Amino acid sequence: MGGLQYDAGRDGFIDLMELKLMMEKLGAPQTHLGLKSMIKEVDEDFDGKLSFREFLLIFHKAAAGELQEDSGLMALAKLSEIDVALEGVKGAKDFFEAKAQALSSASKFEAELKAEQDERKREEEERKLRQAAFKELKATFST
Repeated sequence: MGGLQYDAGRDGFIDLMELKLMMEKLGAPQTHLGLKSMIKEVDEDFDGKLSFREFLLIFHKAAAGELQEDSGLMALAKLSEIDVALEGVKGAKDFFEAKAQALSSASKFEAELKAEQDERKREEEERKLRQAAFKELKATFST
């Protein structure tokens, strides 16, 4: 496996949207600020998303007792189905990649869904505007 070739068609990161979905799936939904601070706490390269290395850092910090008990990262470390101590880095990597892939398709789906809803809302508003304009027009002519 030379370099990044296993990372076909996905970016190998978990971004804010994907982290949000992940935490919801784990049953520990976070606020937007909570998610941001989770990423910030381990985001070594300040790109605003979690790489595998940074993801591992969560577990290291949890094991070292460096995470606040009620933090999102602590919840993530406790709730994700992976025990880095037992499964090691390889297990963590598989987990991370599977998650990153599943989440990115889920967040793409969510983004598409949202775009569709926005589109519908816009059409609805345009329709109302047209109706209102038409009413005004009619009112002008019927006086």
